[in-house]
Amino acid sequence: MIRIEYQTQRLSLRFFMLMLVLFFFQVGFGLLLAAQHIDPTLLAGHLNFNVVRAEHTNLGILWVLSGFIGAILFVGPLLSRRELAAPVLIKFLFYALLAIVIWNVATQALAQQGIAGWWHGEPMLQEGLEYLEAGRIVDVVILIGFAILCYVVLRTFPPLSRWTEIHWGLGIGVVALTFVWTFGMFFVERLDLQEYFRWYVVHYWVEGVWEVIHISLVGFLLVLMFRADIKSVGYAVFWGVALVWLSGLIGNAHHYFWIGTPEFWQFWGSLFSALEPLPLIFCFWHVYLDAHQDGKPVGNMPAFAFLLGSVVLEQVGAGILGFTMTFALTNVWSHGTWVTLSHAHLALFGTFGMLGLAAAYYAVPLMRGVESFDQRPGKLAFWLVFAGMLGLGFAFAIGGTVQVFVYRTLGLDWFGGDVAPAMQFAKVMVPIFGLVFAIGVCLLVYDLLTLGLRAPARGDEERAPVALRGWGRRLIGWEAGLWLLAMWVFGAIITLGLLSFNLHSVREGNMRFPYLMASVGYSGLLLTTLFFVARFLRSLEARGRAGAGEPLVPGETAPAAAT
Repeated sequence: MIRIEYQTQRLSLRFFMLMLVLFFFQVGFGLLLAAQHIDPTLLAGHLNFNVVRAEHTNLGILWVLSGFIGAILFVGPLLSRRELAAPVLIKFLFYALLAIVIWNVATQALAQQGIAGWWHGEPMLQEGLEYLEAGRIVDVVILIGFAILCYVVLRTFPPLSRWTEIHWGLGIGVVALTFVWTFGMFFVERLDLQEYFRWYVVHYWVEGVWEVIHISLVGFLLVLMFRADIKSVGYAVFWGVALVWLSGLIGNAHHYFWIGTPEFWQFWGSLFSALEPLPLIFCFWHVYLDAHQDGKPVGNMPAFAFLLGSVVLEQVGAGILGFTMTFALTNVWSHGTWVTLSHAHLALFGTFGMLGLAAAYYAVPLMRGVESFDQRPGKLAFWLVFAGMLGLGFAFAIGGTVQVFVYRTLGLDWFGGDVAPAMQFAKVMVPIFGLVFAIGVCLLVYDLLTLGLRAPARGDEERAPVALRGWGRRLIGWEAGLWLLAMWVFGAIITLGLLSFNLHSVREGNMRFPYLMASVGYSGLLLTTLFFVARFLRSLEARGRAGAGEPLVPGETAPAAAT
């Protein structure tokens, strides 16, 4: 197992630990939201639904950012072959992030009282814009924090002449992370213009800047896990980053459809939003190739499981479900409904959250000096959070389909009690799958917080060998392609279901077609995703436990044990 080569890598540990704590509390707020959906009077006047939702959303962004920073600080010295620059600034960055967290949580109480702290025409204490609730004071602190991260990364990296594609991806990512934030640092009274600037931050972060950082980190983690060729990984990173920026910049227009902006954005936003899944497919395919390049066992299955989950849910949540709902003809129905929640949860947690957890499972054992550890809790935690999140995605999607039909198509009264009973089945499913997810979160938080601190347990290496057959056989390219094709077929069915709300018969009250398409599409997509990841991980795990003479495929010999 690789040992820590540079002492400043240990500075990333505090960010990973903060990530876990924030993740734990974010899930707690999510469970409270699920309960308030069933009983809207729960904690009313003390913790109102809109405040709990803001806390849940903000903590989600903050723990993802904390995981990103931890991963960047961990891989930075390995990429640069030297210690991180300015470790004092990194320590300051951690405490600044901690202060931002406390500020975000505390000022939601002000928002509930309608206090924004206006001064010189700027909301200094609480801004109130979705995803950007923090006031102007903390906006400046956030800008300083991003500038510190940018400075540390660029000062640590070697001269430009020695940069690889991964250096360029992370370098561009941290610079853009800082620059894009400036669009969220001023208040505009016109709603449409304010929405432009708000979506500059939200969309360009998530589908532009964060995607660039995500692809770069995925690439380098594959280099570390599989001793992959950095040049071939760099080639994939280059095309992934190029396609992200090509599609994402104009694809931002799908947020402009319904806020009074020019009509031409409907065409361009729809077109380039449809192109956004391309880099995600490229990202997955190089994960597949690197994972199967030499047939060696995987030394750290929890880390790879979360990495694979990140890339696959990026396909499903950001790619397929993003594709189904961002055309103007589907978005007119889905925007702002639970259909959006299905996409958002699978995309944000799946793509970026799971990457931070993968990096933590790779880095924490190394920083704690653990030669080998019991991987079973980590693998169980993965399956609980993965299955729980897929279940949440299904519940939100089905509830959103009902919501679109009853509320937006039939025009029944939301506050009069027509919509809530129709969505009750989905509202009950949310806390059920939420509990499964929360159990997994508790397990992985405990596992990572105590790794290297508790007594070692028997690891997977003592389990009996297995034969590489059935789902344990090697996953070859055409089969992986068929799994992905099946996902996109179900995505097309979902799209047809959303498009059908434009039909006259549906608008007259016939719900059979959209309900059928949603039931088949969402259940098929999410079950295919679950089985595909099980197949992928089973093929890798089985070869690590294969008998000494067990061939990988006919005609091959078993590889030597990994070092």
